[in-house]
Amino acid sequence: MPKFAANISLLFKELPYLDRFQAAASAGFKAVEILFPYDLAAKETRRALLANGLELVLINAPPPNYTGGEPGYAAVPGGEARFQSDIRRVLRYADVLQPGLIHVMSGYAEGSEAFDCFVKNLQWAADFAPHQQFTIEPLNRISQPDYFLCDYDLAEQVLDQVNRPNVGLQYDSFHAHMIHGNALSIWERFQHRIVHAQIGAAPNRSEPILDSPGFPALFDAMDQRGYEGWVSAEYIPSAKRTEDTLHWLRG
Repeated sequence: MPKFAANISLLFKELPYLDRFQAAASAGFKAVEILFPYDLAAKETRRALLANGLELVLINAPPPNYTGGEPGYAAVPGGEARFQSDIRRVLRYADVLQPGLIHVMSGYAEGSEAFDCFVKNLQWAADFAPHQQFTIEPLNRISQPDYFLCDYDLAEQVLDQVNRPNVGLQYDSFHAHMIHGNALSIWERFQHRIVHAQIGAAPNRSEPILDSPGFPALFDAMDQRGYEGWVSAEYIPSAKRTEDTLHWLRG
């Protein structure tokens, strides 16, 4: 069975931010990911991680510059200087938080110019911080209309052009299903490039369902490949208490 982490930006939201770390540890998780940890001083998050014996798996970049701002713009032409400035900010957080991965979000764009912009920005980030592992993740356009990185074939083309050892593919079962119709087949096609995985059921992005063949087969495929990365629970709990949706983890 894979090793599971909790995305505490979506899980345990019934609790204040700093209390979610203890809740995740009490539920049996050994690691967490945080989408945008930039509203609080990094040292406070670091203390919560250490106090609960948790590893930080992943954070997102770049950070939104204002409430309600677009969560990414790495593929938006004309924003290169802003991208570099914000990646430097992310890396200052990373120095304290020590995340294993930084997910670089493409943002909302279209066409060859956006492709070239995304590639160049990723190359810059990878070269600027060669010891930091970065990821890119396709998001479905039902949830994220006009998002540039919208399928796995495109992601592979980007990775081929970036051609850096510290930039890899981030897989999400919810988005994979919504984009391509079969999360397992996407895992099998692209598993050689996947450095991080996330899980959530489609189409509602709820907790995994173990009494259907989808997730047991996916977990088996991960084991058969010998996947050693984290599998993060990134879903919207169907109950008020996250604890009441963790039957899949106990199972």
